[in-house]
Amino acid sequence: MKAGPERELADRYLDRLAKSGPAIGLEFAGVHEIPESRARTASERKREEARKLLELLGDGALILLDERGKNLPSREIGARLASFRDAGTRQLVIAVGGPDGFEDELKPKADLSVSFGAQTWPHQLVRVMLAEQLYRAVTILSGHPYHRD
Repeated sequence: MKAGPERELADRYLDRLAKSGPAIGLEFAGVHEIPESRARTASERKREEARKLLELLGDGALILLDERGKNLPSREIGARLASFRDAGTRQLVIAVGGPDGFEDELKPKADLSVSFGAQTWPHQLVRVMLAEQLYRAVTILSGHPYHRD
């Protein structure tokens, strides 16, 4: 993500997440970007990106951010994160789909598919929204008053 206000805002929430998550057993390991494939066709690009994503995942859990995913309230996102933690999941990979979306064969491998609505969002804004929701989930789980119903 290029430097600018979106990156600064995402970094602010990710920093808050990194500082407050460990107290409730959720540690933030950082952002890893998979470069967009240069393959000729959309199906080849999606297949290559899926392969790289699965290599990064290893034996962790996978959450896809996809417009066809579940539109979950913030409390439910927190509950899902707690569920992964409580089940002993050591690594969680949250993937934002590329311009072509996700490969169809990748979708059933996801442990959860989440939508931030039916609209299409620029990746910079999705990263800000995701960072804020992860921080919000941690505050919900810790009983902090940041989130109000």
